[in-house]
This record gives sequence, structure tokens and C-alpha cells, in this order.
Amino acid sequence: MTPRRAPVLACSVVGAAVVALDGTVLTVAQPALQRDLHAGIDQVQWTSTGYLVAVASLLVFAGRLGDRYGHRRVFAIGALGFAAASTGIALAPGIGAVIALRVLQGVCGALLQPATLGMLRTAFPPDRLGTPIAVRTAAIGLAAAAGPLVGGALVSAYGWRAVFLLGVPPTLAIGILALVTAERTEERTARPTAAPTAQRAAHSRLPPRTSRSGLAALDPVGALLLAVALGLLVHGLVGAARPGGATAGVLACAGAAAAGAALARHERRAERPLLPPELLRSVPVVAGLAVLLAASAALFGTLFVATYFLQDVQGLDPLDCALRVLPLAVLMVLGAPLCPPLQRRFGPRRTATAGAALLTLGVLLLARLDATAGAVRVGAAAALLGAGFVVLMVTATSVVVHRAPEAHAGVAGGLQQTAMNIGPALGVAVATLLLALVPRGGFVPAEGAALPVLAVIAALALPAALALPGGDADRRRTRRGPMSPQSGRRACVRS
Repeated sequence: MTPRRAPVLACSVVGAAVVALDGTVLTVAQPALQRDLHAGIDQVQWTSTGYLVAVASLLVFAGRLGDRYGHRRVFAIGALGFAAASTGIALAPGIGAVIALRVLQGVCGALLQPATLGMLRTAFPPDRLGTPIAVRTAAIGLAAAAGPLVGGALVSAYGWRAVFLLGVPPTLAIGILALVTAERTEERTARPTAAPTAQRAAHSRLPPRTSRSGLAALDPVGALLLAVALGLLVHGLVGAARPGGATAGVLACAGAAAAGAALARHERRAERPLLPPELLRSVPVVAGLAVLLAASAALFGTLFVATYFLQDVQGLDPLDCALRVLPLAVLMVLGAPLCPPLQRRFGPRRTATAGAALLTLGVLLLARLDATAGAVRVGAAAALLGAGFVVLMVTATSVVVHRAPEAHAGVAGGLQQTAMNIGPALGVAVATLLLALVPRGGFVPAEGAALPVLAVIAALALPAALALPGGDADRRRTRRGPMSPQSGRRACVRS
């Protein structure tokens, strides 16, 4: 690990872990927050919905900002803003201030998240991205597992405000670290001792400059249309998951489809579109995004059903429920470092196909549980879910980041994070609607329709995984390079 790459990896891992931890501890803190601020359940739900809408609508545009102005700079702004918003929430006098600051926190989280991948893409060679992405994924899994336990302990001892102070020190630290390392990098590149040839070579690797203004080059119209489309989509999916919210959810999703159609028309005519055509035409990138979308929808929808089953049917408390599904987090943490060697040996296609099969098998195993299911059967299914999901997440993320041009690394990271935000909302919405179809037996997996349908969604990751790159053949092709027009001619040897 070189001195230049170590701070990048630290910022990426800590930033991704803090965001994952924030999402899990908030769920534990919401009941106490509601009681303390005398808020309604719909107001408390907006502390999550407002954040999700802000994040999902701005991720791709934030990635574009990183591509143009530097991923570390955008990451630092997002991290410091995230810390400031978290501090404000901990001091908020009422529920209105909490909701507004959660939206601001979502904006800062949108700046932070794509940069965690964009920084890795620009700091590490493409063939060595697997290990840092695996470390980042393991940190996310560890944070997600620790979140309910840490959040419950903090709420019990100090109240819900302590939960939001938890992430302030690490985000402040990585924000300052990103600023300091960015300044040092710029100082090194500005030294006059560099040879002119090296300077020209370095400049040749930068994305081409445009004569247009900075705002026009960012495609603000495309960014606005994409933000509206994604924001309405997430809002519609989250709304459809609430009792009586199906109509509003459908209307919001219809508005998202209309905004998406307007975006597609605009992007075809834009001189510098927000979504680069070369990125969207890349089969590995699109397949990787499809894998992430299907896998995250299946996993989070399944966990939603399993939580209701364990707590409402079997009568477990939240801690016992978390312990039953703990193998999922353990397999994510332990399995992430094994994914890069598997990719090198078998290639992304076969590795991801095996992961999709494990994930689907885990959902099917949970779908067969009845009201008397014990801890062993639940734990085995959770282990399969964790093993399959971590393989898919590491492999698909590596492909998306690796196959994206370096000049568009931020947009690729934004698309990856968008898939990881829309997928859970989609899975929970599907699970909620299907649970409502069987009022009495829906919470028992073996008597409901939710988990069989989620298994089908998990299985959709299989054809997407088959579209990922292979292993040895692709590496040999990359190593040989394109054949020159004269390579088929016989060499002329002078006597």
C-alpha cells in the first residue's frame, strides 16, 4: 500500500461504513425520537423518506461533480457536511428541524457515496480494484451488523440524540484527511522539477476540457430530470409500502416514468450528456448494475419479511431477531476478502453466477419456513443470503468501476449507489404489497406469496451475471491487445 493510496482507502472505507451505520441505527432510534418530540408516525417516517429521496435523486449528479472537480474535494465537502448535519439533528428542537436536517444529510451523503468508489478507481490500477472494494464491502457489512446493537445500547443509555453524534468524529476525520491529502497531491504535481514530457503525459490522461461554461458542461437540465425521476421513484416505492399509500405510490411512479422519458429524449440531444453514452453502451457496466438492483431488492425485501416473521409470529424481541440473522452479516464480513481471489481464478461471470444461485437458494429456504422454524434453519438461510449477496456486491461493483472509463468513474459510482438505493426500496415495496394479499398467513413465509416472488427477483440476477465478463479469455485478450492490420502479414527479413 503506497502512501498515496492508503488515505484514499481509509476515506472510502470509513465513509461507506458511516453511511451504512447511520441507516441501521436510525431504525432503532425512531420510536424514542417519536416519543421525545411528540411526533406522528408519518412525520417520523419522513426522517427516513426525506433522506432516501435526497440521496437517490442526487447520486449520479454528485458523481459527475467528482469527475469534473475532483473526487476527494467532493468527498470532503460531503463528509464535513454530513458531520455538520448529524450534529444539527442531535441538537434539533422539533421534528420539523429533524426532517429538514435529514434531507440536508441526504444531500451530503449523495456527495460522499459516489466519491468512495471514484477515488478508488483513480487511485488503484483497474486490475487491483478487487481488494479495496472487498475491504469496503466488509466494512459495510460490519457496520450494518453492529448498527442495531450499538444503536440500541446508545438509545438505552443516552437517548436517541446520541445515535446521530456517533458518526460525527469519523466523518470529520475523513473529511479533513481528504482535504489535506488533496492539497499535498496538488503541491506534488505543481513542482517545477517534473520533466516536460512527464507533464504532457500526465495531462494527456486527463479528460478533455471543454470550451463551454462549467455549469453547461455539467448538464443541469439532465441532472434536474434525473433527480425528479429518481426522487419520485423512490418516494413512490416507499409510499406504496405504507398502509393506504398504494394510490399515491402509483402516481409517483407514473410521474417518475414521465420524467425518465423526458430525460432520455434530452440526453440524446445534449452535447455533453449527464449519462455518457459510452458508459450506458457498456454491456458489463449495465449487467453489473442489473445484478446489484436485483440482488439488493431480493435481500432487503426478504429481510423485511423475515423481521415481521421473527418478531410478530415467533414473538422474538429485536435483539433476538438480530441474533437469528447474524450469520448474514458474519458471512458478508468474512466472505468479502475471498471474493477477489475467486474473481481472479474463475472470472466475474462464474463468480457472480454462483453468488446469484446462493442468494436465490437462501430466499427459497426462508420461503419454506413455518411458524415452528428454529434458529438453525433461520441461521442457515441467513448464511446463504449473506454469502450470495457479498459475492454479487463485490463482483458486480468491481466490474462497474473497472469497466467504466476513468473520466467517468464518478458517474459509474453514482449509478452503482443508485442501484443500491433503489433496490431495497423496490424489494420492501414488493414485499409489503404481497404481505397484504394474505392478511392472516402472510407473515408466515410458507403460507404467503412474498418470499416466492422475491426468490424470482433474486433469480433475475442469474441472466445479468451471465452477461458479465469471463475470466481467462478476457484477460488474454486484454494482454494481447487489439490485432494490428499488418499482424497477419509475414515478416520481411533482409538477407
